[in-house]
Amino acid sequence: MPHAKAAPRLSRLQNEILEAIARGEALRDVTERLCRRVQEITPSAICSVIGVDGERRLRPLAAPDLPEHYSQALDGIEISACCGSCGTAAYRGEEVIVTDIASDPLWAPFKELPLPLGLRACWSSPIKARDGRVVGTFAFYYRDCRGPSELELAIVQTCVHLCAVAIEHAEMQSRAHRLAYFDTLTGLANRAQFGAAFERMIVAEKPCFGLLLIDIDQLKLTNDTMGHAVGDALIATVGRRLRRLAIGGLPCRIGGDEFAILLEGCSEAAALRDAAHAVLSAMVTPFQHDGHTVTPRVTIGGVLSGEDGRDAVTLRQNADFALYHAKEQKRGGYIRFKSGLRTSIMQRIQTVRRVDEALSEERIAPYYQPVVRLDTAEIIGLEALARMRSRDGRMIAAGEFQEALTDPKVAYRLTGQMIAAVAADMRAWLDGGFHFQQVGLNVTSADFQKGDLAARIVKAFEKVEVPLRHLVVEVTESVFLAERNQSVARNVRELRSRGALIALDDFGTGYASLTHLLQFPVDVIKVDRSFVERVQTDKQSSAIVEALILIADRLGMKIIAEGIETGAQAEHVLAMGCRLGQGYHYSKPVPKHLASDLLRRFGQRPGSRRIVPALPFEASAA
Repeated sequence: MPHAKAAPRLSRLQNEILEAIARGEALRDVTERLCRRVQEITPSAICSVIGVDGERRLRPLAAPDLPEHYSQALDGIEISACCGSCGTAAYRGEEVIVTDIASDPLWAPFKELPLPLGLRACWSSPIKARDGRVVGTFAFYYRDCRGPSELELAIVQTCVHLCAVAIEHAEMQSRAHRLAYFDTLTGLANRAQFGAAFERMIVAEKPCFGLLLIDIDQLKLTNDTMGHAVGDALIATVGRRLRRLAIGGLPCRIGGDEFAILLEGCSEAAALRDAAHAVLSAMVTPFQHDGHTVTPRVTIGGVLSGEDGRDAVTLRQNADFALYHAKEQKRGGYIRFKSGLRTSIMQRIQTVRRVDEALSEERIAPYYQPVVRLDTAEIIGLEALARMRSRDGRMIAAGEFQEALTDPKVAYRLTGQMIAAVAADMRAWLDGGFHFQQVGLNVTSADFQKGDLAARIVKAFEKVEVPLRHLVVEVTESVFLAERNQSVARNVRELRSRGALIALDDFGTGYASLTHLLQFPVDVIKVDRSFVERVQTDKQSSAIVEALILIADRLGMKIIAEGIETGAQAEHVLAMGCRLGQGYHYSKPVPKHLASDLLRRFGQRPGSRRIVPALPFEASAA
């Protein structure tokens, strides 16, 4: 039993330590307070508290009467079966009493630490958490070769319990802090810590910093096509590479696919640019996960405090604008905010909002422009073009809301409505006995990103029982060339296997060359209006079109000349060997009822070879 006079002191000690824990004192302060109070009760003992980390290494917490070099020597030592009193007690999970350090084999590797200090014996007890983990040790050192007294046994029993409470409380606080201020997937600072650091830099006496906003490109596509485990691995990989960058700053994950780096002291545009390029360079190496090879790709927007905004709201907003612009204009690259960007992006955002509202209110409808045989002017098909009806009834051409289609969600929804409407119109024409071969439907890169374009088209056309042989899916060359994944090729193969034709639209406006035609599985090539406008006056344009017609003919592809506005242009491209065309010379895009009238009057009959005049322009007015 403990000495009667010591019992009240132990009770006071326990209360004092528990109160310190409840007040939120730091673990090191609590354990040092404990050691000092214990040494007041038993002056012949020198007290030490050591923690054990998750890697089973010693981490000294308190030893007020031991020199600093002693604790430093123990820090980081891995616990083992022969590791002095403390390391061995932690390893075994039971108390270790060494009455003679000089001769005990447990101390052989370490005895040169305590002996010069006059320490001859050491008794160490493991500190265990409620789940049984050894989280530390509590030790008494003696200047005599002896073991613990009855009083010291009682003291240690109390202290081990108090230390366990203190360490577990500190662990709980650490977990809460990490959850509050760190992202669990990447280990980076989270949105809350980013916000606090951002505000701290803003209110500094001389705020001087840069901010990079970083967005992972096509994370959703990765999740949809490879699975969320690969998507999480992509996020974690980007986070790890940002953390390893030697550019300083605070890397943070502030959203699902969005990261930020705060660069304190960055005051030059060149330094901000260099940091952004370092981020881009860090992403080029592919990684493997679950049998998939993934190359991270990010887009970055940047701002400098002072130059690009002085308050937190403006600076963050401008960084968002820069990132938004980079995603639209320079995906996979970096753009810094500049004057005028805010206005253009706000206009784009408003356009996106207007189109989104029109989609929700079903104010998007297809207009149809005839595709004609140039030798007979008979209509052989149509191209469906989206039109938006304003709330006052005005019909708005796609060119006026084209920038809204850079928003993937809006573009995806618009295509969905167009697919359904065009399929329904085609069903009505077939039921009405109208003659046409195909109707062209434009799709965007957003329609391929989700990977379900073919399925959406097949479902809509099967619903109204329209054979897919009547459909031409028009894809721009930029979409063919820009998509790094296999979604475009896979969906194109599926559509062609079901009878749909594929058209390479606006040929000549992107990056394609004639050699790319061998790579694209297309049935129709639509020559952009810019070539048609110049074929009569520009020898180079004329030569390109002639070569294209020859190659397409050899490959079994059809050629359609777009943007024919005069009879002379029609005659010229016909003389070059192009048999099909469309443009205002024949008709503007018109609503369904006028398209029906045009099909009835000028639609090609089976086996027909009659010559008809060009469609009267006034008949096609919307």
